[in-house]
Amino acid sequence: MVRQARAVATREQIVLSAAQAFGKSGFEGASLAEIMDHSQVSKGAIYFHFQSKEELAQAIIEQQHRISIAAIETVACLENSAIEQIVMLCHEMARQMIEDPVVGAGIRLTLELSAVNGPADPYVDWIEGCRVLIQHAQREGDIVGTVSPSSLARTVIASFTGIQMVSNVLSGRADLEEQIDVFWGFLLPSIMPAARGGRIGDICRARLLPYAS
Repeated sequence: MVRQARAVATREQIVLSAAQAFGKSGFEGASLAEIMDHSQVSKGAIYFHFQSKEELAQAIIEQQHRISIAAIETVACLENSAIEQIVMLCHEMARQMIEDPVVGAGIRLTLELSAVNGPADPYVDWIEGCRVLIQHAQREGDIVGTVSPSSLARTVIASFTGIQMVSNVLSGRADLEEQIDVFWGFLLPSIMPAARGGRIGDICRARLLPYAS
């Protein structure tokens, strides 16, 4: 049991160090030597858990994906309206990207690797989770029935992806929360019934957790 616990702790240490390296330098820029230095474990220990840099990157993507899906499930269980839950989900994913090195690295790796036949599952699952919430929002009367849930969900996830990328380049994501608010300020009036327009400000302020100061 002690040996098993030590192995688990070593693996977690390697993943965290690799996430920090990938988050800083990207997949191509980060080397196993750099990861080994950061994790303070031997090359043999790294290869005991991961056969290649590609396998290590995939493990980070999978862990980040589990964290993101857990956030979707958590938000969906709240008593807030579905339209608020969608906004919460965007802000929660942004908060995790800023505060959790594994999430930030997983998002970066997904973007980099998906350009060359990389993982599509994260996008598919994020879009599906958003689509379900959009359908709930339509039943609650907060999104007009003429909107296609699938099309809107894909637009929201694609827009979020672009917003966080540009925010990362221009401000190191310091303005990400603000830019998400700007996005929803533009989008909500076009998808909500006019009679619900008075709620837009409150919806834009919906959060699962506050950002770290």
